[in-house]
Formats: sequence, structure tokens, C-alpha cells
Amino acid sequence: MQLGRILCCGLLIACVAPACAADDIVEAMEAARKAYQAGDMTAAKQSLDLASQLVGQKNAESFVALLPGPLPGWKAEQAQANAVGQVGFGASTASRSYTNDKGDSVEVQITGDSALVAQFGALVNNPAIAGAMGKIIKVGSQRAIQTREGDINIVVANKFMVSVSGSADAPTKLSYAQAVSLDKLAKM
Repeated sequence: MQLGRILCCGLLIACVAPACAADDIVEAMEAARKAYQAGDMTAAKQSLDLASQLVGQKNAESFVALLPGPLPGWKAEQAQANAVGQVGFGASTASRSYTNDKGDSVEVQITGDSALVAQFGALVNNPAIAGAMGKIIKVGSQRAIQTREGDINIVVANKFMVSVSGSADAPTKLSYAQAVSLDKLAKM
């Protein structure tokens, strides 16, 4: 009886372990390593590009959890996660659109994995330049720029950008910006 249980548990582990170990990112990196060692640089680069894309997708999916739910009186669409490879410097994004019965709209977008975010961060951190781009405001502990239209751009940890835009009024856009989990984003 005891031996039967041990064999059953062993078979279960043998069947489940490969499924748990099958991580697409690790597999792509391993394929790149093998191709590199074999001298196939084209295949190595393609596998590394795939691994990078998969990491971007995983990041974008983690951003979705940081997007706010709808404010009272608003409806939210399904959040969207996207990762774009090296074309245009690459980026991982998550976005969600919100509407109310009056026809107002707001879109909240989180962007990461992009060299452009760090460049924009340098502008936001320079008060003279940031002031020329719009009104400097605080959203939580973060410095942000609010445009004349009330759109808000926040650079978090110099590697993520939160953008809030749409046809809604400036106070509503600010409320949505304040509802983003900026502290959690800063820790990623």
C-alpha cells in the first residue's frame, strides 16, 4: 500500500514537473544559448528577440493589475496589454478606457520597457522644461505634468510612464491618475 502511494506520487510529479518547468522565456533563452554555442548567430538573435518580447508581454500583463477600476458613475472597458519589440525602441503597455453616461472618456496607460520613458523622465525632472510642457503637479509622491487639456503624464522610477488622457475634465483625469497604484509600480 505504501509503495503504491509512493509510485503514484512519483508518477504525478514526473507528469507535472515538465509542465511547471516549461517556461516560454527560459526555453527561448536556452534555445538562444544553444544556437550561440553552435555558432548560429541568426538563430541565437531570433531566440533572444523572442525571449525579450515574451518578457515585455509579461511586464505588460503585470501593469494591468495596477490600472484603476472605474470611478463612481463610470464604466471601464477590458484592460489591454501589449508589448512591441525593438521597432521604435520597444515598449510594454497596459491601458484601460473609461466612459460615463454623458459621453466623457478617460484612458489610462502605463508604459515601460522603453528608452523613451527615461528620456521623457529627464524632461519631467527639469522644472524649467517641465513647466514649459504644462503645469507641474503632484500625484501622490510623484511629480507630474498636466497639460492645458488636463491630460496628465507621470514618470515613475524613471522607467515607467503613466498617461491619463481623454475628453473628461481635468479633475476627473486627476482622480484617475491618483487611482493608479503608483507605489506598486515604483517597486517593479
